[in-house]
Amino acid sequence: MADAVRTFQRVAVIGAGAWGTTLARLLADTGLHVRLWAYEREVVEAIRHKHENTLFLPGVRLPTSLSPTISLGEALQDRELLVFAVPSHAARAVLRQIGPLLSGPIPLVSATKGIEEGTFQLMSQVIQETLPPGMHRSLAFLSGPSFAAEVCRGQPTAVVLAGEDVELVRRLQALLMTPFFRVYAGTDLIGVQLGGALKNVMALAAGVVDGLGLGHNTRAALITRGLAEMVRLGTAMGADPRTFYGLSGVGDLVLTCTGALSRNYTVGLRLGKGHQLQEILKETHAVAEGVRTSRAALGLADRFGVEMPIVREVCAVLFEGKSPQQVVADLMVRAAKDETVS
Repeated sequence: MADAVRTFQRVAVIGAGAWGTTLARLLADTGLHVRLWAYEREVVEAIRHKHENTLFLPGVRLPTSLSPTISLGEALQDRELLVFAVPSHAARAVLRQIGPLLSGPIPLVSATKGIEEGTFQLMSQVIQETLPPGMHRSLAFLSGPSFAAEVCRGQPTAVVLAGEDVELVRRLQALLMTPFFRVYAGTDLIGVQLGGALKNVMALAAGVVDGLGLGHNTRAALITRGLAEMVRLGTAMGADPRTFYGLSGVGDLVLTCTGALSRNYTVGLRLGKGHQLQEILKETHAVAEGVRTSRAALGLADRFGVEMPIVREVCAVLFEGKSPQQVVADLMVRAAKDETVS
């Protein structure tokens, strides 16, 4: 830990949602000098004067050493490490602003879980298209079952950090580890990113199941078959299938499909109870990544010729007005299949 801290003393965390704020807090608590960039001026003011992110992480005390700012230039000045936690739909726009502000290449840890709409690109591809080539190998991706509120309460949490540069990943792993936040290392960038993104779509579906009152059998079937869809797409895209049985796959999938703190599950729950999507989204500040990711996931499925019936039906509910009851009925009467190949 000491070597890692000496290597990275000054960190910029870009994105002050619940997860970005939590990671900034975790790093500041280890003694690092952390600047946290927020898009919302009220978030910066609340952190500066109340030492609390009252909009996205209410009730969590933040260390006085954590420096909030609304200026990207100020956030990035003299930094040695960049932690990126901006929602996927805004990632490209923010990254384009970041590139010209960097004085040179620095490592970047992405904590964004999503797939870009329209391009169907993973965050690694978006980052590589927008940041200097000198940073392309210095990327790492953080994922796994990690509700921000529970991390802030010091409840034991395990995540995975994947990157091409094994030595860099080891240094970052040591930097992030605490007695309650355990980080495992990996190299499967595609699998870790897909797991973190696709589980949000499955969480929407799980919420719908519970909103309809269909019971534990149905939810268990949904989670299991959802995992099968994730593995199929990941394998087609070159990921290691074993990744999906780890923290960024089944770990995050179980958490977000069963935990009431999951934003995506909550959106699905309300859809299952008959609420309209626009009504639901209007009433929440936090981003439910699965809503946007579902359309991108379906685009990837079509591009790679992969069957993803759950993802397809989630899109039908979200964007085509199909009733959740009809979705369940249609999924159940699909042609008979062998489990291990379909």
